[in-house]
Parts: sequence; structure tokens; C-alpha cells
Amino acid sequence: MIDILFKHIREKVSLAITDEALVKSFFIEKKLRKRQYLLQEGDVCKYLAFVATGLIRTYNIDAKGDEHMSLFGWEGWWISDFNSFLSGEPAVFNIDAIEDTTLLTISLANYEALNLAVPVMDRYFRILYQNSLVTKEKRLMSSISYTAEEKYVGLVSSNPQMIERIPQNLVASYLGIAPETLSRIKKKLVLRK
Repeated sequence: MIDILFKHIREKVSLAITDEALVKSFFIEKKLRKRQYLLQEGDVCKYLAFVATGLIRTYNIDAKGDEHMSLFGWEGWWISDFNSFLSGEPAVFNIDAIEDTTLLTISLANYEALNLAVPVMDRYFRILYQNSLVTKEKRLMSSISYTAEEKYVGLVSSNPQMIERIPQNLVASYLGIAPETLSRIKKKLVLRK
């Protein structure tokens, strides 16, 4: 499992082979069964998690009981309630597995120690945070500026694996539309072809 993480790290920074054992020592492997929680709203997020295998989601539930998807993470993605992880405040998100999932988790203390022990990891995480900020800005712009169809087409073109692996009701929630609306959009797009 750790090889998947090393591959991901090397896509962003140059990690010396001599640092691998040290990096590995900071992580703990955790397995989640489908529908099992990594984090529940109101708890403190104790881990930053790298998805080695499987599929996981971050979401919150409003006062009416409706779920609102924030993020999906599959192999090679990091997932956490970052505010809770860094501040120790109660989480505002739930995180659970859509598929059986294997994670490599790191605690805040180990995260900080890792960045000090292997300085290139600090650069690696900074690159991830920058990319995450850009992605969130694009998602915000999409949610306020695009039609439901444009949102779906954009999602399909940027994340085709998402559409194949994630149930339609969760994709609809992620896009901020009703499942029925998503069905109509998909049907309309099929008819156009």
C-alpha cells in the first residue's frame, strides 16, 4: 500500500529512496468496510488519510436530513476534515467509505514530525494544499455560474471514473441537483449523441 503513496509523492517532489523507511514509519494502515465511518460530524478529526485503495466521501447533513457531498476521494487522494484536523475543533463533516477502502493515516503529531524529519514532505503537502485550493475555487465557480447540465458535463470530462464508481444520487448531491434532474440531463445527453 505504501508504494501507492510513494508513487504519488514522486509525482510532486523528489523523495530520496533513503527517506522511504522514515516516511513509512509515520503512517498507519487503516481498513474501512463499505459504509464504515472514518469520521463523524462533531468528533475531532484525528487523521489526515491517503486513499490507497477504494472510494471514500466527505459530506455533511443539514437540518432537514439531506446529505451534501463535499468531496470524493479514490486511489491517490487525501481526505480529512482539515479544519478539525489542524485546530482540534469538532468536525463539520462526516467521512465514510463508499467501497471497501484501505487508507494510510497520519496523526497531527506525526504529520508535523514528518515535515521536520523529511523537509521535502513539507513541500509536497504545500503543493497538495495549493492544488486543493484551486480545485475548490473552480468548484465554487461552477456551483454559482454553471447550469446543472454544464456542471455534469464538466464533471464527466474531468473525472470520468467518478461517474462509473459513484451512485447517481451521490453524484447529484455533489453537483447540488436532484437525482431526477441528473437522470433527465443524462438522458438528454444520450439523445444528443
